[in-house]
Amino acid sequence: QVQLVESGGGLVQAGESLRLSCAASGSIFSINTMGWYRQAPGKQRELVATITSGGITNYADSLKGRFTISRDNAKNTVYLQMNSLKPEDTAVYYCNVDTRVVGSYTYHEVWGQGTLVIVSS
Repeated sequence: QVQLVESGGGLVQAGESLRLSCAASGSIFSINTMGWYRQAPGKQRELVATITSGGITNYADSLKGRFTISRDNAKNTVYLQMNSLKPEDTAVYYCNVDTRVVGSYTYHEVWGQGTLVIVSS
């Protein structure tokens, strides 16, 4: 009932920037927290950043200062601006939203399909 479409991944060189986008669509009544997670090869999925509907942000400590999360509530879209990228940022980046659909009284999490970011040295 809710679909997430991610975009913006790709291949960049170390030091460059990328901006990821994730647009939610479907029978959305409201969206609470939106966020980004990533999974590097051979590693577990980890938190990158989250943002509440009121704009409160939370970042992985190691990424503070380089990554910025933002959202456009009117477009049900969350963004991740990634600057000064490093080879260790190479991963599949997943969008996650906590959403309530029309006709429901509870929130549930929805995951995107992931977008690949490769940072070459």
